[in-house]
Amino acid sequence: MNLEFLLSEFSRRYHARADRIARAPGRVNLIGEHTDYNDGFVMPIAIDRQVMIAARRRADNCVHITALDVQGGQSDVFDLDDIKHHPEYRWANYVRGVAYYLSSFQLPLVGMDALITSNLPSGAGLSSSAALEICTAVVMEALCGAELDRVTVATLCQRAETDFVGVKTGIMDQYASALGAADKALKIDCRTLRFDPVQLPRGSSVVVADTNMKRHLAGSDYNTRTLECENAVTLLSALYRKQFQALRDVSLSELKRAKKHLPENLYRRALHVITENARVKKAARAAERNDAVEFGKLMNESQTSLRNDYEASSLELDVMVELARAQKGCLGSRLTGAGWGGATVNLVRDEHVPAFVENLTRAYREATNIEPWVEAVRATQGASLIDMA
Repeated sequence: MNLEFLLSEFSRRYHARADRIARAPGRVNLIGEHTDYNDGFVMPIAIDRQVMIAARRRADNCVHITALDVQGGQSDVFDLDDIKHHPEYRWANYVRGVAYYLSSFQLPLVGMDALITSNLPSGAGLSSSAALEICTAVVMEALCGAELDRVTVATLCQRAETDFVGVKTGIMDQYASALGAADKALKIDCRTLRFDPVQLPRGSSVVVADTNMKRHLAGSDYNTRTLECENAVTLLSALYRKQFQALRDVSLSELKRAKKHLPENLYRRALHVITENARVKKAARAAERNDAVEFGKLMNESQTSLRNDYEASSLELDVMVELARAQKGCLGSRLTGAGWGGATVNLVRDEHVPAFVENLTRAYREATNIEPWVEAVRATQGASLIDMA
């Protein structure tokens, strides 16, 4: 990203130098989809595409913030003492929500002038919203001289998205953006919030393929799926006369024995979550023994489950996955993020990456008349301040 452009644009708009610059990466989830809000296991990487915010303190309690990449520069102003939901700007509510929950945590927030830019495609399933939230929290902390531990920051930002914006998301996106590790995936236990770094299989690369069919989670089936999972837990608890906290606590054998007592849609949603948790654990073991072929096979199984049992895929995602698997060197391909549009994640042998990117781009364009974005990404560290020296 062009840091010099961000700083010069900040000076032009605010007639002053920025005090702080923060960055927060997007994420790609390699495997473990729709398991995070079921207290399950996920395996994301923070990627080398990110949100950046340049900011300076104001003398008053107001936040003046502009998103450079939204319609040529869309601005919002709000008072830290009276944070309400913005009636129109989606991106502004992520900023407002973070400020609201940081304030509720009794941080001594200060007013700021701020400028946002990003090279993360919005709506692609790469967690541009979580990156914006984490970046907002990091720069607000820096301006007021406070510092929370990163797990707390991730949790507060999740609350901002869940309760303020209205998307019932799990913790994975914020956690990966805040705590990502260079060259490693994170196997995260979404109940305990503990994680293990996972070295990816050597000789293979992660390639993201954005279908360029955007989705907005607040208006999608995402919230419906969370409710279906909650309803499945309630019915299974009643059936077995014990309190399951989440689908994570239900065994596959328990679910199968209960099949005839559950509505078909609830059974299939639970089946995906339970088998997906098992796939994450298997994928971590495959990575440990450097078995890229097995890792890719598990990614393919995940996609089948997401398409058939969770019904979270789309025509464009199915086309992208099918075309990717037909390319030489592709070991596995699946949707990443919530689904219903957005991007796929692909595991590709290193020597085939350039041809894979070129051929998949051309094949998808010819099949759909839609221009995709296909690019290899690397696992990078989580959010941080940028040295301005």
